[in-house]
Amino acid sequence: MKTLQKQTVLILIATVLFQPVWSQNEKITKIKTEINSAVIYLNGAEIHRVKEVRLEKGRTRVVFTGLSPKYNANNLQVSTTNNVDVLAILHKIDYLTNVEEQPKVLILKDSIELLKDNNVAFNNDRDAYKIEKAMLLENKSIGGTTNGVSMEELTKVANLFRARIMEINKAISKLDKGVEQNNVKINRLNSALNFLNAKTTYPRGEISLLLNAETASSTKIDLKYVVSDAGWIPSYDIKAKDVNLPIDINYRAKVYNNTGIDWKNLKFKLSTGDPTLSATQPKLTPWYLNYNSQLRRSKNRYKAQTYSSDKYQQSNNEFKGEGYLNTTTINGETTLALSKGKNKQQNFVEIAVSELSAEFEIEKMYSIPSDNQPYIMEVIKYNVPALFKHYSVPKLDRDAFLIARIPNWQDLNLIEGNANIYFGGTYVGQSFISTRSVSDTLNISLGRDKKVIVTRTKMEDFSSRKVIGSNKKETHAYQMIVKNNRKGPINIDVFGQVPVSQDSDIEVSTVESTNAIKNDLTGELKWFYTINPNENKTIDLTFTVKYPKSKPVKVKKEMYRSVRFL
Repeated sequence: MKTLQKQTVLILIATVLFQPVWSQNEKITKIKTEINSAVIYLNGAEIHRVKEVRLEKGRTRVVFTGLSPKYNANNLQVSTTNNVDVLAILHKIDYLTNVEEQPKVLILKDSIELLKDNNVAFNNDRDAYKIEKAMLLENKSIGGTTNGVSMEELTKVANLFRARIMEINKAISKLDKGVEQNNVKINRLNSALNFLNAKTTYPRGEISLLLNAETASSTKIDLKYVVSDAGWIPSYDIKAKDVNLPIDINYRAKVYNNTGIDWKNLKFKLSTGDPTLSATQPKLTPWYLNYNSQLRRSKNRYKAQTYSSDKYQQSNNEFKGEGYLNTTTINGETTLALSKGKNKQQNFVEIAVSELSAEFEIEKMYSIPSDNQPYIMEVIKYNVPALFKHYSVPKLDRDAFLIARIPNWQDLNLIEGNANIYFGGTYVGQSFISTRSVSDTLNISLGRDKKVIVTRTKMEDFSSRKVIGSNKKETHAYQMIVKNNRKGPINIDVFGQVPVSQDSDIEVSTVESTNAIKNDLTGELKWFYTINPNENKTIDLTFTVKYPKSKPVKVKKEMYRSVRFL
């Protein structure tokens, strides 16, 4: 007994015609197959089909029909078993074969026919009533030309005529209204039918294999090909129950399919790789480093289709908001800051991925119809330790912001994408995970923490304005108080600032700053505290500004906001 042998052939060809290659006497077998599994890339998908075929001795042309017309001819892979040789692989697009109607189309057609039948019945009843009405009107004479009728008989006949005519008119009016309502429904169903018919008039792809069998036998044909107009983009739910507890990261994918073929109840894999990679061996190019190189855009990008929030809300109720939390850098640390603004809808976005592609095996089976709409797919769930700290700039905002710091985030195979942030069971806002940071720690803003109270007060008793000779001297004194109302200790960074002189005639001196870390170039002050529960920390800040009285200096810095003019 011959041993089982599996032969894999990778054919890289352009679109050609069938007839010049095939001989005139090979047998032809057309087969229909279901998709066994799929690997979805950020841009594209690899479709896997398997079919057991019985072959006679000699050459047989096996044609896979009903495929997506959006396949990539340069990425066809075929393997066979039982010593069956693959002599050639050709492909074409079939524009002539009628596509089988979808179940929705059949239901719509049946509904339209039923409504039309009802209209026929209504019209038949309407005609019968009109004939009866005409007969009544033609036979309204009841006494002849010579003999009259009594008033009593005339009244009875008149009442009878009036009652019956009214019944007929009401019946006809009701039937007309029924026909009108049915016509409205028929128009709506026809619109839906036209939409679905437009979707089912796609051409279909065919992949034809010329096989050679030494003896009559069965072979299992394994066909893989890549299709375009499909892909996925990441989405995250980041949930923190409380400080000092691990963070839950729900990794999800928004998958879209516009290949013309529905994916029904399949086992999927998600990959960040590139399905269009060349078979030619790679060559290294110079790797240059510059300052801030992590902010430069890399040429190795993937494009993934995205959708506006209203479409997400329409197809999935899990999307909560719009906007990004833009990244900011403070003392070399990259942090995500909340933003309430709406983003403009874009057809495509660029996302950065690691040079080492990641692949996720999806546990559940999903069905993704070919309607170009996003569908949520659960990828993986992480429960990761996090370090929490607070951040406050009392001069700009009296609230304290909670930041979760996730170390070694590179091990989670995250790629750039939107993230819904939850803290303590409350939706905080939407963030954006940027993987372009070179830091080992990913910082995520969890929003305002109302249990940490921050105040900033100007101390009028210690503030003054004096004239000393030809100079003016202003003294500004502030006091900031941070109170921890949480049940556990917190770590908080408090930021302040003093003005920076850009003229030699202007002198700025810091009198009191409660042991702050000062940046002389920017005037930024930083205090770091560990505050126990129900404990207060008081920060005093006093500085003086001396300048010539003939050259007024505006020391106070106003904040401007737009308001409606009444």
